[in-house]
Amino acid sequence: MRYESDDDRGPVTRTEQTAEVPGALPDALTDFIGYLLRRVYAQFAATDDGGDSDPRDFLVLDALTGRDWESQLDLAERLGINRTIMVGVIDRLEARDEVRRTRNPDNRRQYVLSLTDKGREAVEASRRAVAERDARLTAVLTDEETARLDELLGRLLPASAQPLVQGTEYLVGQAHHRLRKHGDDKLAGTGLRVRHYGPLSALDVLGPIAQQRLAELLAITGPAASQLVDELVKLGLVRRGRDPHDRRRYALEVTDLGREQLGVVARAVAGLAADVSAMLGPGGEDELRELLLKLLAPTHSGPAFAENAKSSVPARG
Repeated sequence: MRYESDDDRGPVTRTEQTAEVPGALPDALTDFIGYLLRRVYAQFAATDDGGDSDPRDFLVLDALTGRDWESQLDLAERLGINRTIMVGVIDRLEARDEVRRTRNPDNRRQYVLSLTDKGREAVEASRRAVAERDARLTAVLTDEETARLDELLGRLLPASAQPLVQGTEYLVGQAHHRLRKHGDDKLAGTGLRVRHYGPLSALDVLGPIAQQRLAELLAITGPAASQLVDELVKLGLVRRGRDPHDRRRYALEVTDLGREQLGVVARAVAGLAADVSAMLGPGGEDELRELLLKLLAPTHSGPAFAENAKSSVPARG
């Protein structure tokens, strides 16, 4: 099950979606809630329970329980579903006679969405399935810890979305996507993304190193490392040179421009961290970090790289 979200910079690639692998977590990154959320999101998404249903179907059915929705677009925005994808979801649910779509008499350009009797039966079955999956995904937490996790994750979402949120997995997915977009928005116009901070930091501290070693340090797949490196090489931030220990391999190192731009990314990362801290309130950041690390503990450990890696991150203000 995977809660995907596209933004105005384009869809997340399949390589990026499946980037994370078990391994030692980079100690330089585990201080950041956004990074830990991404790892938990990936861990949840990789846990296949054999189901083939689209989780968006449940989100829409659940949101329609107890009320009609006068704007399909508004519902898509509230649920964090791309508007084009939302059309397909509603078409699918209408074809199964689980949702009824009728013209809004007050605005003929809008559809009113209503739940049918068959839809009510479907949402009850889906709620049980979602609850069972959430229980498996959060088995390392107590009931009290899971409730606290849900509460803290809810603080990372817009107030308008919180009444619609159901389930830990959904909360993790939506919080991850929101922080990802929020961080990347801080880098708008630079060509940089928050995800560039990890590889640039590692190469700045440990380079020149082989691409395979970079993948190991970041606990990501080879294709994901290759995609990141290609982006950074294209931007002129990283160069591929020959490995002095093995002339058959390339060694990666940060360019002068890369070190300069690392400072730009680091400031965006620090700004995002400060925003997250403010959203969570006093003590909330430490609590959420502890709970996320507990979820990751069965498949991850640390540190992978730490020496001086945090030196490029400005102090949080």
